[in-house]
Amino acid sequence: MTEPHQMRFAVSQAAPMRRMDIQGDLTIFGRYGEFASGGYLANSRVSGTIVSGSQQQWFTRNSEVGAWDGGVWNMVFAGVQGAPATNFGQPVGDNVGVTTTVGSTPVSREAPFLYRGDDGELSVFVPNAKTNSSGTDWSTGPDAGRSIGISDFYVAKAGTDDAASINAALAGGKNLVLTPGVYELDAPLAIDRADTVVLGLGYASLTPTAGNAVVEIGDVAGVKIAGITADANVPESQKLIQVGPQGATVSDAADPTTLTDVFVRVGGPWAGKAVTSIEVNSPDTLLDHIWAWRGDHGNGIGWDVNTGAHGVVVNGDRVTATGLFVEHYQEEQTIWNGEDGQTIFYQNEIPYDVPNQGAWMDGDRLGYAAYRVADDVQNHTATGTGTYSFFNQGQDIRLESGIQAPSAPGVSFRSMTAIFLNGSGGINHVINDTGAPVQQGTQRSQVVTYP
Repeated sequence: MTEPHQMRFAVSQAAPMRRMDIQGDLTIFGRYGEFASGGYLANSRVSGTIVSGSQQQWFTRNSEVGAWDGGVWNMVFAGVQGAPATNFGQPVGDNVGVTTTVGSTPVSREAPFLYRGDDGELSVFVPNAKTNSSGTDWSTGPDAGRSIGISDFYVAKAGTDDAASINAALAGGKNLVLTPGVYELDAPLAIDRADTVVLGLGYASLTPTAGNAVVEIGDVAGVKIAGITADANVPESQKLIQVGPQGATVSDAADPTTLTDVFVRVGGPWAGKAVTSIEVNSPDTLLDHIWAWRGDHGNGIGWDVNTGAHGVVVNGDRVTATGLFVEHYQEEQTIWNGEDGQTIFYQNEIPYDVPNQGAWMDGDRLGYAAYRVADDVQNHTATGTGTYSFFNQGQDIRLESGIQAPSAPGVSFRSMTAIFLNGSGGINHVINDTGAPVQQGTQRSQVVTYP
């Protein structure tokens, strides 16, 4: 009898698995049980068992699995056939459940991809958006999306192309492929045509050189951006990626502007500063697997060196986030000002390097919330959120609550976790004034539903 195959994919943030057919088992942690602190699987089929082991949190979307084994803090499934039943907050042996399953994904779009057709020519397939979907979809027919020939793309090369040459191509009606490399931009890439596709290969890195943004989308609908990294630089940028101008109104719920596998680093490769990493002003935007990171290690790291206030700020209405990772920013990590927003899976670590409590106060409130819903918002939902504390400066730093949100009938949260990783201080509440503190001696606090 042939032994089943086993694939190992031991990752943390910003390493998605998409469109995979794994005929056997999948292990998502290191061979010797090393830490693995967050991952993402979408539009994939695993015939055997996914073994999570030491993987701290994981988001699986629109997939098929034979079975799932394990879970540490926050395991979330949306539209996954074969997903385990929800047990978050329930007794599981000597431990407590950490799994949350949502039957279907409210808004989704699979990632665009480059392929070579039977005629030998290159094209990019751009899948359509879906609502209330589940399971895999590998179809490439006209009902599933559109195929765009490579001749309709400007293929940019790092070290050769700059903002002027790329923007000239975009203004001329071209879509854009960014081949691997670091693109130094003295002006943002201006995307002002509806349905423009920007596909980064090898996570092409865009970095500003004049305090500018690297991407600005106009007041248009249906733009797709996938597979890019924005690396902050100096001088400071007010924002790095802007989806729609302030006050944007143009949108298409059936064809949402979509950011897929879009990552931001503030510090890490070098010193960088950016007030806001991603600002979303356009209504009906989909954020599918975002990692916004103010660096806690690497080059150019320090409380006054790689400064960043906010990871993601959402001003548009009807914005959906599926797989949102935001870490270490110095004020509110995520701010949600728009109505009818929804998040499925949120992973956050508050800043490690706060020098003292006085340097980290929101008025008279201890610290800045990891997930902040504006006081005047009437409708918002979030499912499967985790906020983690590791203050490493030896000071008794406190965060009043991981989530701060208004008490409104249309605002609700499900499956919330606060974790004390290590260090000093801690988090006083999970959401508002609800949830026990986490600190030395108390690693985990859960709130099943709020209110």
